[in-house]
Amino acid sequence: MSQYWSSLVHSLTPYVPGEQPKLPNLVKLNTNENPYPPSPRAVAALAGELGASGDTLRLYPDPNADLLKAAVATYFADCGITAQQVFVGNGSDEVLAHAFMALLKHDTPILYPDITYSFYPVYCGLYGVDYVSVPLDDGFQIRIDDYQRENGGIIFPNPNAPTGRLLPLTDIERLLATHPQSVVVVDEAYVDFGGESAIALVNRYPNLLVVHTLSKSRSLAGLRVGYAVGHVDLIEALERVKNSFNSYPLDRLAIAGAAAAMADREHFETTRQAVIKSRERLTAELQALGFDVLPSAANFIFTRHPAHDAAQLAAALRSRSIIVRHFKLPRIDQHLRITIGTDAQCEALVSALREILA
Repeated sequence: MSQYWSSLVHSLTPYVPGEQPKLPNLVKLNTNENPYPPSPRAVAALAGELGASGDTLRLYPDPNADLLKAAVATYFADCGITAQQVFVGNGSDEVLAHAFMALLKHDTPILYPDITYSFYPVYCGLYGVDYVSVPLDDGFQIRIDDYQRENGGIIFPNPNAPTGRLLPLTDIERLLATHPQSVVVVDEAYVDFGGESAIALVNRYPNLLVVHTLSKSRSLAGLRVGYAVGHVDLIEALERVKNSFNSYPLDRLAIAGAAAAMADREHFETTRQAVIKSRERLTAELQALGFDVLPSAANFIFTRHPAHDAAQLAAALRSRSIIVRHFKLPRIDQHLRITIGTDAQCEALVSALREILA
């Protein structure tokens, strides 16, 4: 049926999501999901919105998701954020997609790291956005000085994915100050596991857009909720694109559950600290087995063993029903990205690796 495709479809190279395998007794450490359940308040909000009869499902949701925008603004009240500075979407991927169309599609190429979230080149292909990929240094770190060139915008994750390396806010602020005419999009999907959010800089730099997801630190990957925080002019651009595409990106359950999750700070803090402690413990155990592990501020680690092929290690783990992520890409094809699971899952991984390496 390809003769019916548009010329655009023929040229696309789609994003490949992490595998969702169906294996018995699976230890799933490949897609950076949170190993802990979401906030009980979020679960209760879902049940409350649905009700006994489900009658609310016949009604359209609030197209503006005002409840959720208010919850995000309240969470970041210390940064002076208002609901008018918040945009929400069907996962942070949709928020990012709208940012590419609304804020990054210009005559000059945008800049992003050569090793980064692989959806960025997909969006460039989909929307016809020119880009230049900027190499990370030998330690897989972003070098701000390499971005001191003409551009149509800059985007990068912080912490970066799949490396997990964190860029300090001082570097981000320097980038914003030297490119006042360019939008800088900071994709903070993993920032809650070890970084400081650039949302603290939003009211000082009108060219900054910060994107978050509730999939990771709030355990709501199945609900598909993301948001962006920025100057009202940037938010208006996103709203224009969103309302030219889908006026109802979030359903009633997603709005209710996400708003409740944002309000439950205690559960958020407890689970994220549990992940951080497990990450540090797993890092030490892997280093004891001879692995090189990059410093990580995310809910995953990026690692290699100098004496063992990464693809073979991934295959050996899979044969033991343990799934990790292996990228067959230049510079990182000998690395594995390993999601931080529960302590029991991490111990199963380490035990399997001891057996494999022996």
